[in-house]
Amino acid sequence: MTVPSADTRPEQLKRTLTTPKIVFLVVSAAAPLAAMVGTVPLAFSIGNGPGVPAVFLFAGATLLCFSVGYGAMGRHIVNAGGFYTYLSRGIGRPVAIAGGLVAVIAYNAVTVGVVGAFGYFAQTIAQAHGLSLPWEVWAAGGVLAMAFLGYRQVDLSARVLGLLMLGETAVLAILNVAIIAHGGPDALPMASFSPDAVFGTGLGVAMMFAFASFIGFESAALYGEEARDPKRSVPLATYIAVGVIALFYAFTSWTAVGAIGVDQVRAVAGRQLGDLFFSLSDRHLGSVATDVVQVLLCTSLFAAMLALHNAANRYVYVLGREHVLPAGFGAVHPKHQAPHRASLAQTAFTIVIVAAFAAGGADPYTGLVASMIGLGTLGIVLLQAGAAVSVVAFFRRRPDRHWWRTALAPALGAAGLTAGIVLLVVNYPLLTGTDAAVVNGLPWIYVIATAAGIGYARWMRTARPDRYRRIATHDTEA
Repeated sequence: MTVPSADTRPEQLKRTLTTPKIVFLVVSAAAPLAAMVGTVPLAFSIGNGPGVPAVFLFAGATLLCFSVGYGAMGRHIVNAGGFYTYLSRGIGRPVAIAGGLVAVIAYNAVTVGVVGAFGYFAQTIAQAHGLSLPWEVWAAGGVLAMAFLGYRQVDLSARVLGLLMLGETAVLAILNVAIIAHGGPDALPMASFSPDAVFGTGLGVAMMFAFASFIGFESAALYGEEARDPKRSVPLATYIAVGVIALFYAFTSWTAVGAIGVDQVRAVAGRQLGDLFFSLSDRHLGSVATDVVQVLLCTSLFAAMLALHNAANRYVYVLGREHVLPAGFGAVHPKHQAPHRASLAQTAFTIVIVAAFAAGGADPYTGLVASMIGLGTLGIVLLQAGAAVSVVAFFRRRPDRHWWRTALAPALGAAGLTAGIVLLVVNYPLLTGTDAAVVNGLPWIYVIATAAGIGYARWMRTARPDRYRRIATHDTEA
C-alpha cells in the first residue's frame, strides 16, 4: 500500500498555539515545584551542597547552547516529530527511526513515573489532613483527567497548564521573597559561587540532578504543526523555557542555601529530603502557606503528567502517520483535531504499567517513580545529545550555516549533554535510588530499541522504498 504524500494527507492538527501557550506546555513538563521539592534536596545532600545554584546555571548555559542550534533547525523544519525529525534530517533515517522508538519509551516512562509521584504525594498530603485513600485511587483520578485533556485539542491543555504553572511558580517566588526579607543579604550567599563550593565533592552528582530537572524543555518542537507561527514560536518558546527554568531553579536553590546556611545545607537536606521546602515554608510563610504549597505540589505533578503525555502523543502520532508504528495511531480526531488514538494508546500503556506495579505491591515512590523517571531521563538526554549532533550535520554544507548558531553552540551543547549522559550512566543507581539489578538494567531497553529501529529502517528501505523516502518529510523544509 502506498502512503499518501504529506501534501495530500487530509488529517491536520489544528494551529491554535501561541508562543506563551507553548512555553506553558514546555515549562509544565519540567514541573518547577516538583523539581525543587524532589530533586534539589538530593542535590544538596549527595551533590556539591551549597554549590548547587551554580550547577543549575551551568546546566542552563549548556542547554541554551543546545537550544541555539535546535532553534536554528526549527526555523527550517516544522514537524510534530521533534527529535525523530531532526535526527532524520541531520544524521539519517535509520537513526531517526531508532530515535523515535527511544523517544516513545522515554516520554512514556517519565509520564508513568510522574503518575506514581502524583499518587504518592496526593495520598501522603491528603492523609495528613484526615482523608485516607490508597495511592492507586489518586493515581487513577490523575490518569482519567490526563486522558480527558490529552484526547482533546492541545489548546485546552495549554490553558490548564498555564494556570497550574503560574500557581506553582508564584508560591516559590513568594517563598524566595520571604526568605530574602527575613535574611537580608545573608539570604543570597556569594559562597555558593565560590570555586570551593562549585567544584567540591559531589559536583558530578549535582550536575546529573540538574540536567534531570530540565527534562521536557525540548518539547517545543513537537508542537510545530499546532503553532500559529511555528518558525518564530518554537525557537522563541525554547529559549524562554530554558532561561526561565535555569534562572528560577538557580535563584530558588540559592535562597534555600541562604535560609539553611552554607555550612549546614548538606546535613539539613540529608535529614529532611522531601520535607525540606515544606520546612522552609513553615518557617518563613507559616503552616497555612505550607498547606497551599503541598496542594500545588500535586498540581505541579499533574501538570507535568499532562505535558509529558501530550509530548508522547506527538511521537506516537507521527510514527503512526509514517507507518513506523501501526498507521491507526496517525489519525486526527475530526472534531478536536488532536491525535486522539495516540492519546488513547498512551493512556492504556500508563494504566497497564501502573496497575502492574500496584498489583505487585511495589512502593509507588521507591518502585514506580524511581525506575520510570530514571529510565525516561536517560533516554531524553540521549535524544538531546543526538539532536545537537544533528544540527551540526544538517547545516554543515548549507549556505546559511553560521559559525555560532549552527556549529559552535550546538557542538558545545552536544559536549555538555554527552557529559550529562556519562554522569547519568555512572550514577544511575543514585538517580533511581535503588541497587535493584532489574531497575538499573532497564536502560538496556534503549539498546534493544535502537537495534530494532535501525533493522526496521533497513528492511523498509528495501521492501517499502516509497514509504522509506517519505520518513520525516511531512511539512518540513520551507
